[in-house]
Amino acid sequence: MSTNRTFTMIKPDAVENGHIGAILEKITASGFKIVAMKYTQLSLRDAQEFYGIHRERPFFGELVEFMTRGPIVAAILEKENAVEDFRALIGATNPAEAAEGTIRKLFATDIAENAVHGSDSDENAAIEGAFHFSGREIY
Repeated sequence: MSTNRTFTMIKPDAVENGHIGAILEKITASGFKIVAMKYTQLSLRDAQEFYGIHRERPFFGELVEFMTRGPIVAAILEKENAVEDFRALIGATNPAEAAEGTIRKLFATDIAENAVHGSDSDENAAIEGAFHFSGREIY
């Protein structure tokens, strides 16, 4: 069963390159409602915990270093079929393989610095949203 919420982060590369507004415009123009959002920076501990599923992978250290190098925008989005629709909107992890018009095709530089994170399941959307937001921060 799909839910109507997903989680996203605009990653440090997209923030550094001034793409926050354009990415948020693309998200809202695609019918998503922002129900929680914050501009923040992940601590080393937060990044290690958030990406803990990748701890044994060779890219884990680089991922944590990248995600802590600057601010991010974390958000919970609402729309029917949110996870699947948002994954389609952001495109393939590798922007070279992403469909035209997707967020990663437009704003990502490479597979490592790919502009945005999007939850890959309803379960992970709930976990990731709760990691970044308390219940009173979600509207």
